[in-house]
Amino acid sequence: MLINFSIQNFGSIKDKQTLSFEADKSKHLEEYYVIETNGLRLLKLGLIYGANASGKTTILNALDFLRMLVLNPKNQKTESFDFEPFLFDENTPKQNTIFEIEILQNGVRYYYEVEINKNAIVREELFAYNPKKSNVFIRETDLENQATEIKFGNRIKINEITKNNFEQVTLWNNTTLGGFLKINFVSKELKDVVDWFYHFLSPVFDSKTSLDLFVTNNINKSITNKKIILEILRQADFNISDILFKEKESKVPKGFIEFLDNENLIPKEVAEELKNKEKKVSAIVEFVHKVQDKLYSLPFKVESLGTQRYYGFAGFLSKLITQSNLLSIDELESSLHPDLFQHFLLSFLVNSKKSQIIATTHNREILNDKDIFRSDAIWITDKDNEDCATELYSLADFDTKVIRDTTNVLNAYKLGKLGGIPNLGDYYINIEDDEKK
Repeated sequence: MLINFSIQNFGSIKDKQTLSFEADKSKHLEEYYVIETNGLRLLKLGLIYGANASGKTTILNALDFLRMLVLNPKNQKTESFDFEPFLFDENTPKQNTIFEIEILQNGVRYYYEVEINKNAIVREELFAYNPKKSNVFIRETDLENQATEIKFGNRIKINEITKNNFEQVTLWNNTTLGGFLKINFVSKELKDVVDWFYHFLSPVFDSKTSLDLFVTNNINKSITNKKIILEILRQADFNISDILFKEKESKVPKGFIEFLDNENLIPKEVAEELKNKEKKVSAIVEFVHKVQDKLYSLPFKVESLGTQRYYGFAGFLSKLITQSNLLSIDELESSLHPDLFQHFLLSFLVNSKKSQIIATTHNREILNDKDIFRSDAIWITDKDNEDCATELYSLADFDTKVIRDTTNVLNAYKLGKLGGIPNLGDYYINIEDDEKK
């Protein structure tokens, strides 16, 4: 599970900002929100709210960038990283970007930190708590010679020859975890952390992501139970009694499989199988609706956008309930009625056991529904007035002078007491000067 994630000098983020899933002392809705494990109280949900261009998506992109940094090591020293540091400052473009993450995997708490520039991993370290904090490895890079040096702690048993091989496959633009993926070496600690990024942390899904393919493929491969999907859709009042799949053969688009493979969206063996074929078999989805005791089959593409999107969400929900995953969703409310947005989150909170969700949203109702949302699960992104840098904080960070138990949080937000509100100008747009020219 995710404990904390910190970012510094990435995109709109200048100074270190931390998203924490550690619950505060409040017992409010604890039964549904809090998972107690390994002496920690961890939240299932983190909702990020704020104005447009305030940095909400940057938080998700930073986590996804770190995921790819670990899972997709570069093949050549000449390859650079595709990201931008904070640009509204004379110094930050020359400074390094830092990611810090604390996770819980297989009963062990891990702290991982990596510092990078555009071309290289500058510094990297991994610690484990079991129960005391101990060093797994510390990595430093000789930037002048583009060489990696890894110092392993007592937890790692490695001979000098294997260590040298490890350093050689860990290019200056590869993480040590990425190097681990390239070498035949056994380490529980390294495997734990890599597995967390690969199996627990999902890629970022946004309003443009085609979710139906994800669900349909999982149902066809019996990864997802169709009965659970139908039950989730029924509970959401979509009047769908069955899902039909018809096979269609089509040519594989150029570069499509490579994209899915690089983003770790499909298993390696499936990617290799598809690469060897000129055509792929895809499923055409139809929903069966029961109207006045008669059954009508409608193609997926003619269903409403809300129905299409919630079909994808049903797949997510099924996975979150039956497995252990961290789902990242940008603009969670896209194409969903506010009641359906709330229904999805409540279904997740009530039924999931060891999964988490990070989502950005513009749904203001979350600010004023204390019967459903905890303050420490709601985060706000705001832009600093001086340098336009993103600041991240939760509602739980405000003292009782700003937010009391009786405070109308939505009204406090509208009045600007919580930040994260757009600084809008007048409705009148002056075009007189342009007309005179």
